[in-house]
Amino acid sequence: MTTAPTSRPAPYRLSAQNRRVFVGLMLGMLVASVSQTIVGPAMPRIVAELGGMDHYSWVATAAMLVSAVSVPIVGKLSDLYGRRGFYLGGIIVFLIGSLICGFAPNFWTLVLGRAVQGLGMGTLMPLSQTIIGDIIPPRQRGKYQGLMGAVFGLTSVAGPLAGGVITDTWGWRWLFFVALPVGAVAFVFVARFLHLEHTPRRVQIDYAGIAALVLGLTSLLLALSLGGTSWAWGSASSVSLFAVAVVALSAFVLVERRAVEPVLPLRLFRRKVFSYAGIAAFGLSMVMFGAIIYIPVYAQGVVGVDATNSGLVLMPLMLGFIIMGILTGQLITRTGRYLPFMLTGVLVMAFGIYLLTRLTYEATQTQLTVAMIFVGLGLGMAMQQYALVVQNDVTRSDLGVATATVQFFRNVGSTVGIAIFGTVMTSGLAEKVRSHLPAGAASSAQGGGFDAGSVLDPAALEGLPPQVATAVRQALAENLHDVFVLGLPILAVVFVATALIPAKPLRDTLDEPAVPTATPSQSRVQTPEAAPLGG
Repeated sequence: MTTAPTSRPAPYRLSAQNRRVFVGLMLGMLVASVSQTIVGPAMPRIVAELGGMDHYSWVATAAMLVSAVSVPIVGKLSDLYGRRGFYLGGIIVFLIGSLICGFAPNFWTLVLGRAVQGLGMGTLMPLSQTIIGDIIPPRQRGKYQGLMGAVFGLTSVAGPLAGGVITDTWGWRWLFFVALPVGAVAFVFVARFLHLEHTPRRVQIDYAGIAALVLGLTSLLLALSLGGTSWAWGSASSVSLFAVAVVALSAFVLVERRAVEPVLPLRLFRRKVFSYAGIAAFGLSMVMFGAIIYIPVYAQGVVGVDATNSGLVLMPLMLGFIIMGILTGQLITRTGRYLPFMLTGVLVMAFGIYLLTRLTYEATQTQLTVAMIFVGLGLGMAMQQYALVVQNDVTRSDLGVATATVQFFRNVGSTVGIAIFGTVMTSGLAEKVRSHLPAGAASSAQGGGFDAGSVLDPAALEGLPPQVATAVRQALAENLHDVFVLGLPILAVVFVATALIPAKPLRDTLDEPAVPTATPSQSRVQTPEAAPLGG
């Protein structure tokens, strides 16, 4: 008797239809990510026309806050009801927010529009990654996620530059109107070509969990974003917000343990891949955004880069991020291995941060550029892969919430990183400035009423005596050294967490992760960690 040979599934090939879907996802990610950076250069003109100087930061905070809070909720709901409707709805909400901003008659209407945009961003960014997981197998997914990451890197550099040009040419309102045609094209591509299989089922929405999560995250992110700037860390406002966050998030955990369909299934945290990838993504995002925010401060405040060219400061970092992100994705697809690239990326990034710690007051722009290149190369090798390894490990029913949770860890990590590094940068700055002043020059410092803004604002810098300006730069260099040093132990934790991620083969098909055969005794005690394996 002859036995027919077992046929292996044919390798997945991205169809023409799915290529068009991918184009739509790229455009959706483009409009969502560029909106985070394009507004910055126009803020002085916006507040000059609409007012609101005392609440300047709310234009960015509103979008960030709503986006971060909505990410895990949208991820779960897309698992329950399908991706297509939520993604198309996210585009529409984002474009409505853009219209509100563009026609805003006053400052707080602009803040409202940014919050609406944030809801759209919180839908588009995680679902773009999730839909890639729906249409592309893990083995091929790396190169496409590398391209998606390149969009983020490109908008980080091009956004501020485009914002300045658009504001000077057409006015600041067009910063929001230019997103309309791009968003409309993305909507057409996704609406026409994205048709994912989804089996409807009766579900019980976890309203209590959603309410507790929204209250807890809103309080936590407000405390982290405004603490140390709008009010002191030890103020009643900060303490109250942190207290509310602790109570609400504790209640959230209790609710999720009993919920029939939890918005964030706690069983996912029993999976080593999910937990360690979340820790690593959180820490890497802390250092990444600390670098993105405070390297330009060093370039302009210490090295003396012209404020006109400040938008180009991060170009070396982002070029490294884009190039290595695309290349690493290709290599992962070719080799099927990801941990070596991720671990190498963390080490390369740590070397770049180490080079930043070696910079002194006399450092040159060339030395800063070399350090940024290494930081960017390391980020490109590691950042996008955490979503990939989580998607490879979970079942399709959890794909949306798992991918969104990784994005959520990144969002919170960036907020925590900016808050902590900002506190380190400003702590004791006035005292250090005085220590660098020559004898008898302290009186010209006006009793210590100076800070980093003195060297970042050209008008303020011109008003400072040369000895005071030099002292501020020297003190700023010392505090930024402490900021960069803090990144090293965080990256050590990232490296350990990444090393602890179990290496599981990347599937070359869209099948569910394989479930190993269990004996009757094993099946009675099987834990979620033992269920899906990427075979």
